[in-house]
Amino acid sequence: MPRMVSLRKRFAELIPELAKFGAVGLVGSVVDLGGAAYLHGAVGIGPMVSKGLSLIAATVLTYLGSRFWTFRHRVNQALLREGVLFAAFNLVGLAIAECVIAFVTYGLDMKGTLVFNAASLAGTGLGTVFRYFSYKKWVFLAGAPGAAVAAGEAAVSGFVDVTETSEAAAVLAGTADQYGPSWELLDTADAQRR
Repeated sequence: MPRMVSLRKRFAELIPELAKFGAVGLVGSVVDLGGAAYLHGAVGIGPMVSKGLSLIAATVLTYLGSRFWTFRHRVNQALLREGVLFAAFNLVGLAIAECVIAFVTYGLDMKGTLVFNAASLAGTGLGTVFRYFSYKKWVFLAGAPGAAVAAGEAAVSGFVDVTETSEAAAVLAGTADQYGPSWELLDTADAQRR
């Protein structure tokens, strides 16, 4: 029975994260699809360039939403590494969606609009599942590996002294075991720096 309670607790903790991930993804999809349609239809840019520009805008938007809202309770890595991994997993998710569309269109020789939309939806769904678990595993880390990077970045920036061992310094370095710094600790750390 304890295993069932643990499973229920983990699922209950997962629901808000999944809801945020879905909301960020929905906004990204609107930017991607709507942007491509606008750039191609209203502005007259070619279809491939329109899709590329809208996809870049959607990727930047979903990265910011994921980093600062969906996965903000997780440890951040170095910005460049995190961004490159995020973009790479987005490309793999796009490739998954394109493979499903290609299989249905060319492999099964089904070329109707309804079939295309269903394949596009199924491919996007599979790509989204892949991206969600990839982001959690490799981009927005749950534990100490990202905390070490955050502490190193904080020390390099001069924001915190790496030799400092107080709880306030741990909060500033991002190595404290909590979701965010308490105001008392921030005030204490700020007073120590002065």
